[in-house]
Amino acid sequence: MSKPRPSSIRAMMSVAVPSLALFLLASLAAAQGNNGNYIFLLASGFLCDPTDPSTCLATARADQGDSYEMTGAGAFDAQKKSVNAVGTFSHKSPNGNLLETGVWIASELVSFDSYGVEPGALLRQGRALGRPPLGPIPLPMSSGLIPTGGLAAFRIRLLPVWGPSRTAVLQVNCTLGNVPRERSTEGIRLTLEGSGTEFSVEAGGRVMFLAIRPEAGASAKAPQQEPAPEAREMAGH
Repeated sequence: MSKPRPSSIRAMMSVAVPSLALFLLASLAAAQGNNGNYIFLLASGFLCDPTDPSTCLATARADQGDSYEMTGAGAFDAQKKSVNAVGTFSHKSPNGNLLETGVWIASELVSFDSYGVEPGALLRQGRALGRPPLGPIPLPMSSGLIPTGGLAAFRIRLLPVWGPSRTAVLQVNCTLGNVPRERSTEGIRLTLEGSGTEFSVEAGGRVMFLAIRPEAGASAKAPQQEPAPEAREMAGH
């Protein structure tokens, strides 16, 4: 089977990447309706400078030198171990040649270890990115979202443009809160299941978990209105 042309790859990715933004909005709406949920951004959304998105890619590198560059977004429930997330990936050789590209979807939350909250992280993020020519970068400043550090492990499926799909474990580390010394490097790691190939060097990338306050989930639910007096009287007949 021949590989698709670069133009076909660009067309596919041009559809997949904007879809992440729509997926994030849907995840945010769903998560705010449930207690104990988290939203996470992986090299996407307000974490990235729109004037130079290349600086935001989350990269995991193997000892041999090849690497995976990934973006994504989603929501998960740490207690129920459920997750709803999607993203894009590119596998590159040590000299930077593209080996494969495609999308990934998360099928399982393996574990989540929270480092605690750091509410001021959003303001610092805004100052770091500055103000692009078309105006300020929108930040989710809702009082119901709290920046949280932690290490999450997701079981994902890699769906390349060509070739068979594979499963892998994606580790996402956000260095906010009380971060253990051995986890002080923010970024991702990837382990391909079956072959056991590990991309264990965090080579850059911005990630963040956003915890949903329980009261925010309750307030997101539509309040029940009391029936009008006339309706109660009619119901009594």
